[in-house]
Amino acid sequence: MLSNLFKWTASSSTRSMSTTVQAVIKPYPFSKTAIIHSEPYVPPPAPLVQGKGLMPYLQKNLTTPEKQTMLRELFGRHSTKRIYPGSIVGVMLEHAPFTFTGVVLAIRRRGIDTSMVLRNVIQRTGVEMQLFVNSPHVKNIKVIQKPPKGRMKRAKLYYLRYSPEKMGALAGSKKGTIV
Repeated sequence: MLSNLFKWTASSSTRSMSTTVQAVIKPYPFSKTAIIHSEPYVPPPAPLVQGKGLMPYLQKNLTTPEKQTMLRELFGRHSTKRIYPGSIVGVMLEHAPFTFTGVVLAIRRRGIDTSMVLRNVIQRTGVEMQLFVNSPHVKNIKVIQKPPKGRMKRAKLYYLRYSPEKMGALAGSKKGTIV
């Protein structure tokens, strides 16, 4: 009986060793669909190591060029194509809901953390979404209609939550898009 015990421990230790060897061989053991690219290491420039010019470097390299142009054109303060609160905007996303159309209630400009709050009434229920522009889930932002008279009197239109008739008047002829 004692010899059976030693055989069992010996076989169990070999078995555990064999599974760890197999786990080391796999490139990423937690997911079969993960793709890990081995990129060559490029050391940062010497001033960055000392902390000089770090923020401009990050603002330039953290966002993709498409997102940079979207931020500059649609959310820049001096752009002619900028989005105003009260605009009707359609957003295409990578996940459900794949498209969301709504009135812009507020824009929060914080560089690469810029976001906007959209509101729509769907089946007599108010739905709001806060979308971060630099999110990888946001594919495209399209301005459907500018606000009446060029722009609204206020920067934040949270009062539209409590008066749906004003939001319907804001949509005007675009009642097909605001349901």
